[in-house]
Order: sequence, then C-alpha cells, then structure tokens
Amino acid sequence: MAQALGFRDRLKTLSKCVCDGARLMVGQGDYTAYAEHIRRTHPDREPMTETEFFRNRENARFGVGNTSGFRCC
Repeated sequence: MAQALGFRDRLKTLSKCVCDGARLMVGQGDYTAYAEHIRRTHPDREPMTETEFFRNRENARFGVGNTSGFRCC
C-alpha cells in the first residue's frame, strides 16, 4: 500500500507546479521536460543546451526572426 505524501512533499509538488505554470505564462518552458522529450522521441537529434533553449523560447516570445510584423515594443 502506498504511503500518503507528507506535508513537505505536497508543498514541494505544489511549488513546482506553480513555478512551471509561471514560467509557461512568460514563455519559458521546462528545459528538463524538453530534453527528455527530445531524447525519447527524437533519439537522432541532440537537444539544445539550456542556454540555447532559453534563447529560443525568448526569441519565440518576442517574435525575433518573425516576418509577420509582430513586435513587442
């Protein structure tokens, strides 16, 4: 029988969910989830480094390289 999660474990899980949600709201995905996805579904591709991933998400958020006319400021 599985033991119920303690208060600290539940708080840790909640804080991770809140942080992940906040990152997604500002356009920053979870690098660990991204890297696991690439390794699992695209074994022939090398995942971006964490710095490359951050820059890629930031560029996507602010429309860098987008020719449709989007600009933040």
